[in-house]
Amino acid sequence: MNTDTLQNRCFDEIKIGDTASVSHTLSLHDVQLFAAVSGDLSPTQLDNALDRQQGPGDVSAHSMWLGAQLSGLLGNQLPGPGTVHSGQDLEFLAPLPIGEQVTITITATAKDPASQRVSFDCRGVNARGETIMTGTARVIAPRVKISMARPDAAQVSIQSHDRFEHLVERCRQLTPVVVAVAHPCDASSLGAALQARREGLIEPILVGPLARLHAVAEEQGFDLSGVELEDVPHSHAAAFRVVELVRLGKAAALMKGSLHTDELMAEVVNRQTGLRTERRITHAFVMDVPTYHKPLIVTDAAINIAPDLDTKRDICQNAIDLGHVLGIECPKVAIICAVEGINSRMVCTTDAASLCKMADRGQITGAILDGPLALDNAISKEAARIKKIDSLVAGDPDILVVPDLAAGNILAKQFTFMSNADGAGIVLGARVPIILTSRADNRRAKLASCAVACLMASAAVAQGSTIAGA
Repeated sequence: MNTDTLQNRCFDEIKIGDTASVSHTLSLHDVQLFAAVSGDLSPTQLDNALDRQQGPGDVSAHSMWLGAQLSGLLGNQLPGPGTVHSGQDLEFLAPLPIGEQVTITITATAKDPASQRVSFDCRGVNARGETIMTGTARVIAPRVKISMARPDAAQVSIQSHDRFEHLVERCRQLTPVVVAVAHPCDASSLGAALQARREGLIEPILVGPLARLHAVAEEQGFDLSGVELEDVPHSHAAAFRVVELVRLGKAAALMKGSLHTDELMAEVVNRQTGLRTERRITHAFVMDVPTYHKPLIVTDAAINIAPDLDTKRDICQNAIDLGHVLGIECPKVAIICAVEGINSRMVCTTDAASLCKMADRGQITGAILDGPLALDNAISKEAARIKKIDSLVAGDPDILVVPDLAAGNILAKQFTFMSNADGAGIVLGARVPIILTSRADNRRAKLASCAVACLMASAAVAQGSTIAGA
């Protein structure tokens, strides 16, 4: 039978002993999709799937998914389209962890001609041959033959954030990076550093007033045992000390705690005692935008307010080098403006054209640049086609370079709060990566920020230097 077609079996065609089965490997996407459809968005349903420290998951949560798979088997294969599900009695014997395959088999055991009902024995077996579900399902079999095109499951989607999980997974294979954390004196920043430590990404050095660190830890139930602590009187001293730890070779990355970004960056850019290189220090968000087909770097959204052409060159090169660390062999860079045409009255358009020519002349390397591009034709191939823009970048960029900080900040927050995106914040161009997290960031974003810094620091060690630009 054509696999693109669903064809049912009417009551008279079904014989006692007829069977059908389906095999599926439970994924995080399955759990999220089922939670969205069922409306069960409880921590039991979702957090167990997201948090590797917990067990294989709640039996009741995954039992509902197994029951849904059984209903799909009855409705798609035996009897197939037109089936009315009239009841089921199932027993769930064990949880089904994410990543494990299950095979569900149904066997016709009884028929009632008067009601057109068919009873099926149901059984679910995991990859180890263990029975995790048994029971009986009852349906009213269709009376009319139906043949229909199989619905495209790919058209059913939810917003997920598995790209960040891939980054974190890469870091779990590496040696934890020593990170000096500046003044983590609130629950958000201290919790983020300790979570990254539990995940095996970093080994933090917590720099701040010890009394405040212990008070926050006690209030939140955080365990500081085995964590290196450095006592300093206030946030200014913490900013100075974390930079000093890098200069002394005791830390390979920095992380912002509960002090203001300007306070930390003032020590980083200090010409005598800071961490400057020949590159301008810039910022990038590595964004997981669920409605976009791959990770997206947005730069600069936090450091350079109104960058000139030379600064934009470094913004581009820093982001390109980051792209290489993340595994993008030749990043596609879209220089974003309000329009895609060059207009001498709009400096961002002439800067974009200059940046592209710099790439042609080898002043920017390792990527394909195009611009100016408006956001619509940068992101959408269809918009570029309609506007007759022939570009390798349009519709498929890895990096969006914005004209100024305001535009970048607005764009990143629009992605976050209107498209349910997560953004991992990182400062580039210093001697080491600097992790910037916000109190408004969720756990995924904070962990991903640490993962990006971990990958950068590990790449620097492999290359025998600090980071690109050092």
